[in-house]
Amino acid sequence: MGRDISRLTEPQLKPLRRDLQMIFQDPMSSLNPRHTIGHIVAAPMKRYGVDNARRRALEALERVGLPGSFAQRYPHELSGGQRQRVGIARAVALSPAFILADEIVSGLDVSSQARVLALLKELAADLNLTIAFISHDLSVIRGLCSDVIVLDRGVIVEAGPCQQVFESPQSDITSQLIDAIPLPEIDDSWFDQVTVTDA
Repeated sequence: MGRDISRLTEPQLKPLRRDLQMIFQDPMSSLNPRHTIGHIVAAPMKRYGVDNARRRALEALERVGLPGSFAQRYPHELSGGQRQRVGIARAVALSPAFILADEIVSGLDVSSQARVLALLKELAADLNLTIAFISHDLSVIRGLCSDVIVLDRGVIVEAGPCQQVFESPQSDITSQLIDAIPLPEIDDSWFDQVTVTDA
């Protein structure tokens, strides 16, 4: 919103924290194993004095595709994709303006990745969220993001609309990253070589 918050003192930053949420890379280490899922999602709302935090935690879980009954479970009882959805629920429960998502699909299988990314895209549109999505996987960036910033050792080397950066990279670093995206080599005769056999 045009304001540099990098040099704010803690008392100055505190009122902004509710609007700035984070989804962590490893949900197993970012979700307290001694607390239920309901407690984990409700805790930030209680911290900020939100009324009906317990009910709103259930709503947040349902919003990310988890049944309310999951509120009674513990993190170790969920799959990796489900735990990541809990992290997303916790982040969106406070209705923030901005979410930082740090490599949040890197530890998930491909189908779980697809579901989590589709959910993020839907939430960003429905809740008018700005999401900064950190990833080394440029194919994910291309499919999810509208704009991209390329960093090299913490320095911005290129920024712009995703399509423009991918189609016409201006930085050598960006070109190298794009060239490193694994693409399948298509063999047109592959289908001709496949034979169907009776089991």
